[in-house]
Amino acid sequence: MEGYDAATYGQRTAEVYDERVKGARPAQVELLEELAGEGPVLELGIGTGRLALPLVARGLEVHGIDSSQAMVAKLRVKPGGDRVTVNMGDFSHFDLAQRFSLVFAAFNTLFALPDQEAQLGCFATVSRHLLPGGRFLVEAFVPDICRFDRGQRVSAMEVGLDRVFLECSRHDPAAQTVTSQHVELGAGGVRLYPVYIRYAWPSELDLMARISGLQPEGRWDGWDRRPFTGTSVSTISVWRAPLP
Repeated sequence: MEGYDAATYGQRTAEVYDERVKGARPAQVELLEELAGEGPVLELGIGTGRLALPLVARGLEVHGIDSSQAMVAKLRVKPGGDRVTVNMGDFSHFDLAQRFSLVFAAFNTLFALPDQEAQLGCFATVSRHLLPGGRFLVEAFVPDICRFDRGQRVSAMEVGLDRVFLECSRHDPAAQTVTSQHVELGAGGVRLYPVYIRYAWPSELDLMARISGLQPEGRWDGWDRRPFTGTSVSTISVWRAPLP
């Protein structure tokens, strides 16, 4: 997708993100708080603060990284938004002075990194920023290549009286990438929300973690820690930095 970069998704979706994505659920906040301990916490792709701000409200010191000024601007005007330290940039490689008890990437955010090299770079960088025994949590979907017919997919995500919302995607199985446009058609005209992802299988995530010196601690089917099975469509994976 020519012209698409790390900031594109956030810049295009900032105005509608909070309408489209559900707010934090108690199980999400409770698990993150439990894993964080006394903190501090770092969120990769902090966006509008959907998960970060409830953690701030519970007394945790929260930091974030994001590449979209528009998304962070939405965060800043919310209650508690001025208490979050945000570093602008690409979370595949960063260098912060602080180390963290928990680093997390929710809602498939890790897959926003464009290739395996960038994703492996993220794991290695996170590993360097974890305190001894600190944890890295990733929420991600389990790839389902059967969704695509001859490398493409068009589906109606929403159909209403005055609006239709479509997903148009192309799949490259060799690169493990999906290039999409979410298309909104309505009385106000046409709006396009581009998305480019590079997905990874759970076993590949484990290998990236292992290469980066992290140890597997848990994998669940959802934030409420249901057992992960062969029929799971999403995963919460947690790896831990070694203790001294």
